[in-house]
Amino acid sequence: MLEELNVFAIVVEQSSMNKASVALNLSQPALSRKIAKLEQDLGVELFRRIGKRLELTRIGQLTYDYAVEVRQQHLRYLKMVAEYKTAGRSTLTIGASLTTLQTTLPDLIQALTERSPDLDIKAITGKTHEIVTLVRERKADLGIVASLIDDPSLHCVPLFGDHLVLVLPRNHFVMDKGAPVIGDLNGLPMILFSKGTWYRILTDELFEKYRLLPDVRMEIDSFEAILRLLHTCRAGTLLPKSYLRPQLLDDNDLIVVPIRELDETKRTTSLIHAEAESLSPAVRLWIDEIAALYKRV
Repeated sequence: MLEELNVFAIVVEQSSMNKASVALNLSQPALSRKIAKLEQDLGVELFRRIGKRLELTRIGQLTYDYAVEVRQQHLRYLKMVAEYKTAGRSTLTIGASLTTLQTTLPDLIQALTERSPDLDIKAITGKTHEIVTLVRERKADLGIVASLIDDPSLHCVPLFGDHLVLVLPRNHFVMDKGAPVIGDLNGLPMILFSKGTWYRILTDELFEKYRLLPDVRMEIDSFEAILRLLHTCRAGTLLPKSYLRPQLLDDNDLIVVPIRELDETKRTTSLIHAEAESLSPAVRLWIDEIAALYKRV
């Protein structure tokens, strides 16, 4: 009956069987048979035929209103199915700052692909200001950056807080005199992340604030490489807490040493995106999913 209702609605809107026949690409006899079938199925007369003019009966008007409602509901349903299919099989381009590339992105990608194995995720990396530009210029669907972004053209969704921690090889000599304090970083052999990221800027600000001059042995742009070299160099490092996993520490025979002042080096990892109205339904769904994912953690 859905087809006949749609045909009936078009006849009413065209105000002519001839025009409706052309619009539907049906012969007039075929069109008349569909209207007759609908009237037979309903058991009512939908039109009064006055000469060549068609006039709706009262039940015909009610049926037309219902046909329009059914058509709109059907279109909404088809749109919903299309959005669902797009969300389930789509490409998501994520811009990640250098720090979040190593701390946040691996776990996020794993969580998203577990929910939708067909999702094709592409990652673009760069410094935070570069990721902001990529998202603003629609070259990335969303960005994951280790800071709060104040940009009138973008929305910033805080995901979680983070801070620096001291990481040392197990049985490091600095532990011989007891639990280290912030002053013990002065002169301490250290391997630091390369300059240019919020993480290194935060580290340097910490050193300046407490007038610390660590013995910097290496500067490397890979957290994994830093951890692997700590034992070899008998050095320590400062890393974002979000990066460290118990298994990662165990594999490299490392420990995390709490220092009160490091708790103050807070930073918020955020998701940034353009105005929701300019994004595809699939991208909007993934943004909501990512925000909900971190609320559950």
